[in-house]
Amino acid sequence: MHATVGERIRFHGRTVGSPDHSGTIVTVNGADGQPPYVVRFDDGHEALVYPGADCEIEHPGAGEEG
Repeated sequence: MHATVGERIRFHGRTVGSPDHSGTIVTVNGADGQPPYVVRFDDGHEALVYPGADCEIEHPGAGEEG
């Protein structure tokens, strides 16, 4: 997994009916964009996260055709 400061990260609900939650990466602590990341979640709290298979990085411009 690779990310940069300012990118969004989305954690998918782990059980049926659980909502996704998202945040903005504010610090990248690993080498070359690798985890762990400090994430400011949409509800305002910040946490150090080691993302797993239940999350994805939302890269700006991904999927757009130019």
